[in-house]
Amino acid sequence: MVDSNEVTSEETTSEEVSAYAADMKWYIAKALTGQEGKVQKTLRERIVNHKLGEYFGEIVVPEEKVTTHAGGKKRTITKKLFPGYVLINMVMNDKTWHLVKDTDKITGFVGGTADKPAPLSAEEAAYMTGKSEGGVKKTRTSVNFAEGEQVKVIEGPFASFVGTVEAVNEKGKLKVNVSIFGRPTPVELDYSQVEKIG
Repeated sequence: MVDSNEVTSEETTSEEVSAYAADMKWYIAKALTGQEGKVQKTLRERIVNHKLGEYFGEIVVPEEKVTTHAGGKKRTITKKLFPGYVLINMVMNDKTWHLVKDTDKITGFVGGTADKPAPLSAEEAAYMTGKSEGGVKKTRTSVNFAEGEQVKVIEGPFASFVGTVEAVNEKGKLKVNVSIFGRPTPVELDYSQVEKIG
């Protein structure tokens, strides 16, 4: 996806819809931090090996793309949104609970009790998997701009203009004064549309 978070969500079952699909709920499994991708892969393999695919839907490790500016260069990196957690769409029963719990690098479930995990609500699941309006699907830019700092516009209709940062907000927007026809004109720009000078 361009300029949006990327949510890793691959199906673990075949293309056919499981007879249990209506009974599936989202659960959060605790995994060792930094091992979420490996846990996702191992869990998929275990589901196939134990022939329990009909009880599982998606296994998701939510990620986002973060744009950083370093040394005048723009770089996009992928970052885990919830380090140490894997979202699993599944039917919870004794077999599936043991399969997930006994998977290497999974330390348990979040919510509920140790032997009866609580599922996410539909709203929580939609938000955490990025499938809702206002969910986790946002691009973030990791740059610290300060008021009074000189910047060069690198994208958009004001590309190549130089300006001074007037205001910075947390939503990835800057108010920059650029000189248009010799007059200072305030424009609102995304962090990704400018770069620091010097």
